Amino acid sequence: MAEIVTRSLDAIINGENAFLLDIADRGLHYGDGVFTTLSIEGGVPIFLDRHLARLQDDARRLDIPFPGISVLRREVWQLCMANPDSVLKIILTRGSAGRGYRYPEITHGTRILKAYPKPAYPSSVDMTGVKVRFCENRLGINLRLAGIKHLNRLEQVLARAEWHGELIREGLMLDYEGFLVEGIMSNVFLVQGEKVRTPLLDRCGVSGVQRRLVLEAAQNLGLTVEEARIQPHQVFSADEIFLTNSIIGVWPVSQLEGKAIPLGEIAKKLSVCVAEMAAIDMATQQAIFAKEASC
Repeated sequence: MAEIVTRSLDAIINGENAFLLDIADRGLHYGDGVFTTLSIEGGVPIFLDRHLARLQDDARRLDIPFPGISVLRREVWQLCMANPDSVLKIILTRGSAGRGYRYPEITHGTRILKAYPKPAYPSSVDMTGVKVRFCENRLGINLRLAGIKHLNRLEQVLARAEWHGELIREGLMLDYEGFLVEGIMSNVFLVQGEKVRTPLLDRCGVSGVQRRLVLEAAQNLGLTVEEARIQPHQVFSADEIFLTNSIIGVWPVSQLEGKAIPLGEIAKKLSVCVAEMAAIDMATQQAIFAKEASC
């Protein structure tokens, strides 16, 4: 008798509970797609509307088919109910086509939603900070792709291969002109007095959802915000350094290339402010879902 395999709902491909992808998908062949990653807490997708808006804008910029906000919202909530505390990745590709870089005038696109267990980061990170280093691998400058969270992540893969283990938690990446852009998996911020500085992302890098939230929070706290070209030596002179993404939140940096970095109050205040924004968003998302579910 054939064995019956029961599979939990942690992946949806084009609306189906599935794990198989068409081998001709351009996402596999060319990295022809975009994605976003967000946290699910207590069955609620955190800042879902912001992630979907960014995903839609990225898809528009690359002329990748977008399935619609309502379609993605419905499928996100399906995975949230089955995976109440997890990390959710949403991928949109241009879909399947024949060989060659040129894509058909009409493509239907592929959408992939996958829930993952949350990473086991130490709970003390907020208090102790993390150690980081500069990466040797650099980011290419491409204005057309700047800010977009696209599937071409080989630069980050090679950068993370530069060291082993978790003693160093993150690597900072420069572009080919030597300016700071971002972390491998994060955006980076410097604090100098009452000014919060972050690299300008007009030539490369990912404009993260959490980055935008931190910039809003800084303005709400009355801090001066600056997006600028930042050279490596300026990083060492910062009063504080911190990293952000939608899974780690705000991580203060305690050491860069072996040099101790002060842990200040600005990162803490911004973390609290973003957490308050997240709590409001969670309540809003729950209300919207309850209304949609009753229809």
